[in-house]
Amino acid sequence: MSEQPSRLTTEPLPTACGCGATGGEVSGGDGRRAVAVDPDSKARNRRRLRRIEGQIRGLQQMVEDDRYCADILTQIASAHEALRAVGRELMRNHLKHCATAALAAGGAERDAMYDELVDMMYTHSR
Repeated sequence: MSEQPSRLTTEPLPTACGCGATGGEVSGGDGRRAVAVDPDSKARNRRRLRRIEGQIRGLQQMVEDDRYCADILTQIASAHEALRAVGRELMRNHLKHCATAALAAGGAERDAMYDELVDMMYTHSR
């Protein structure tokens, strides 16, 4: 269940999501869930992903229609940059909530988070 923002606050409260703390079964995952996620950030990411989905369908149609290769490559670059924007937003949330909580917890949880962050930097900085 997500928390609803109070009428007295101007900032929405974080709600549960999908990456850090142990939670229920997550489809395609290992049961890990985010410590928190900003509802506005989640909404922005969902809108971006729907737009990207439309871009990909457009790319499929361009290939089917034998469109000019340079035009297709331009659209691929656009979709790639849109995905990177979603990744940046997710990384920001992960650092703000999930990583912060694990680092504050200390011990093995902290060490595992350090390893995860280093792996993420190398994997996603290509």
